[in-house]
Amino acid sequence: MKKIAFIFIATVLLAACNKLDVPPSSIIQDPQVFTSAGGIEAYFAGLYNRLPIEDLKFANGEGYNQFNYIDNINIFTGEGMNKNVNGWANMSPNNGSTGHNIYYDCYYIIRQANYFIETMPQYASNFTSDQSRNWVGEAYFIRAFTYFELAKRFGGVPLVLTVQNYPQQSLDELQVPRNSEQEVYDQIGADCDSAYTMMFATSEERGRANRYVAEGLKSRAMLFAGSIAKYNQKDYEDPDTHKRVEGIDASQAVRYFKASYDASLAVAQGGYTLYRNTAATDKVGNYVNLFYDLTNNKEVMWTKEYSQGNAASSFDVFAVPLQEQAPIGYSSYIDPTENFVELFDGLPKNPDGSLKTVDDNGHYVYYGATPTTTQKPYSTFNDINPGPASGSTIETDVNTPSSNQIISNEYGLFEHAEPRLLATVIVPGSMFKGEIIDIRRGIYTGDISSGIPQFNQSSNNPYSNNPNIVPNTSGDGTPNVNIGNPAIQVPDGTTLRSGGLSGVFGNRGSGTISGFLIRKYSDPTKPTATIVAAGSYQPWIEMRYAEIELNRAEAAWELNSLGQTDHNYMEDAFEMINDIRDRAGATLLQSPADLADIDTIRRERRKELAFENKIYWDMIRWRTFDVALNNTVWKVLNPIYVAANGKYIYDSRPYEGNAKFTFPIKSYYQQIPAAELTTNPKLVQNQ
Repeated sequence: MKKIAFIFIATVLLAACNKLDVPPSSIIQDPQVFTSAGGIEAYFAGLYNRLPIEDLKFANGEGYNQFNYIDNINIFTGEGMNKNVNGWANMSPNNGSTGHNIYYDCYYIIRQANYFIETMPQYASNFTSDQSRNWVGEAYFIRAFTYFELAKRFGGVPLVLTVQNYPQQSLDELQVPRNSEQEVYDQIGADCDSAYTMMFATSEERGRANRYVAEGLKSRAMLFAGSIAKYNQKDYEDPDTHKRVEGIDASQAVRYFKASYDASLAVAQGGYTLYRNTAATDKVGNYVNLFYDLTNNKEVMWTKEYSQGNAASSFDVFAVPLQEQAPIGYSSYIDPTENFVELFDGLPKNPDGSLKTVDDNGHYVYYGATPTTTQKPYSTFNDINPGPASGSTIETDVNTPSSNQIISNEYGLFEHAEPRLLATVIVPGSMFKGEIIDIRRGIYTGDISSGIPQFNQSSNNPYSNNPNIVPNTSGDGTPNVNIGNPAIQVPDGTTLRSGGLSGVFGNRGSGTISGFLIRKYSDPTKPTATIVAAGSYQPWIEMRYAEIELNRAEAAWELNSLGQTDHNYMEDAFEMINDIRDRAGATLLQSPADLADIDTIRRERRKELAFENKIYWDMIRWRTFDVALNNTVWKVLNPIYVAANGKYIYDSRPYEGNAKFTFPIKSYYQQIPAAELTTNPKLVQNQ
């Protein structure tokens, strides 16, 4: 019987090889696929397009479409808040009910990878031996990536390493029980090793893997396995096979951390380095450019490509500040929390690490920007938005910013902030697309001769109940109703709106609910008129070298903590973290002793990889979700203009919507879809 491969038709894929979620339009016979480079390219296009890469189109429900960023998983990690968050109160992120059967999709990809691994050698004579080996290695990589996506969700899953065929095989042969979680991670590591030894050092085209990407995946997956071995508390065996499908024995932690560390060292041989292409004095612009300058970027290892008329996201529609809102509407749907902002250096803080908004007497601290601030709150991306001229005067009417005026007093608390924060988050009063982003929550008009006492922290409507505040709230503490944004004239003669141009007012499509906006991945060159649904084409960086350095540092710390003395692991971790902090403009660590606590490395990951859909899975493998998430209300920071002195106070408080989430320990493993249990009675459900 002639074998057939179920793939996208080659002529379609060669014209649009990055199009996602397009169903197969034809059945192509093997000779049409495996005898030409074009046929192979089409085959891999089909595989890469279906890979469950958690990109700008990935959501908590694990569906993939251009609108899904509004339901992104970072609302559970403290990175951001969503305007829909009130409706998600008391929800668990892993409640087992997903609208997208990622389990089925992954096994479809695995079958196609298995088919390629088995079939390609039969046609290898049509190509050079190196070329055919490279392609088989690429199929091993795809299989490893897909099994990792299954393992981090479900634990032990059935390992199917050959093509199953019905009716040649009986149903009993096709119905495979779950392997242990350890067996799955060992197979992922073995597949990554096969890929590394077989693949080329450079990718055939952007968006495809190479041997160092395979080692990067091993670095990521083995770190995950080591964390499960060390921190997991769950232990569940399949009662029939007695294989541990949830959890890995603690004795395996050193082996996995060492595998992650060694893989990270191997990646370092691939010529990758942190992006430092912008002048050393512009670390903000450098970090912004990292996500756009892909032509001479030695940090980017693997991307997911978008293009006009092809696969695209709607990221800019939902992330854009309200004052730059496109005609389609929406804006500010994912807003960074104060909890996240507090992670960064250069901010005035209390001893507990919280922002210093109140003095020792319980009165608000006044903040105002310095006219000759030396740290620019904007990017000089491609010199398109050069920002305000040095030495300009403070902008007083922030409702009408101009290009030759510097930041407003809204920016005062942040003028010495770590550059990486300013490149990741739009803070009140900072520049974006040549405009001062104007965020307020009210105007204080009362007497300040004795200071301004901190407002009631327990009330859901603190501003509307305060006679000295001109508020921009309806009084019920939610952004989901029509509320006003009154304009008043302050004593210096300026007319200001209480909520500014991008603060909370209007309906749910309006400004930020946290006091912050996302800057990472927001296109600084995109004109408002071009912001449309499915019109964001910035590539998704799935793997970059900064993650590898962070993996290396964490694996090194863990090995040291487990008594490994074959290498100076703490010195290596210290060098990796300082390399990242230097590029970020953060304060450098003084010695390896500064890494006495693993939280220092984890905090660095949270800052560096924010909004890249990595922190969620870090918290899963660290087993910290059930403590960090339960009964937590993320904090917001509300800038309030003080009419009497023209400065700002910042009211820090738990989000007034009082949205809370829960995370039971059982949620560390997702539920296998019920339909799969019916189809395969040998599967057991996670407990």
